[in-house]
Amino acid sequence: MSDIAPVLRGRWSPRSYDPTRTVSPEDVRLLLEAARWAPSAMNRQPWRFIVGIRGDQTRSRLEPFVVGRSDWALDAAALVVNICEFDERGIGFYDLGDAVAHMSIQAEEMGLHVRQFGSFDQQGLAAEFGIEAPFVPVTMAAIGVPPAGIGPGVRDRVDVDELLWI
Repeated sequence: MSDIAPVLRGRWSPRSYDPTRTVSPEDVRLLLEAARWAPSAMNRQPWRFIVGIRGDQTRSRLEPFVVGRSDWALDAAALVVNICEFDERGIGFYDLGDAVAHMSIQAEEMGLHVRQFGSFDQQGLAAEFGIEAPFVPVTMAAIGVPPAGIGPGVRDRVDVDELLWI
């Protein structure tokens, strides 16, 4: 792992966030700019985002839809809904994942951390924000800084040989 880019080597997804830290609108703009430059099939760019920063009206509208085991995300400085334009082959989902990965790496470069999660009320959120087919909310992401003293811990990954099908 020591030969990969330092920003990739250092990336991790916290399970808790410092509830006093904030992100600026300029920070959010940079994260969205990184997502904008992700590759996509036929340059369709099928991703859209809803961003709520702590204290703003959008964030207040998003918070009730964070349910299940994701209540930790409410301490993050920003919540992002990752939306995809559905297509029958599912390529849009792949492209959305790439855009969020770009956003995540940009966040690391800025000293922020991103953790995606899927336990949120998709139907309720879609109704609240008028998300209609062919668009669908796929995941949410918490963005911020972990509390002092919290680090990545042991990072376990399968051996690179296990990634090969044959």
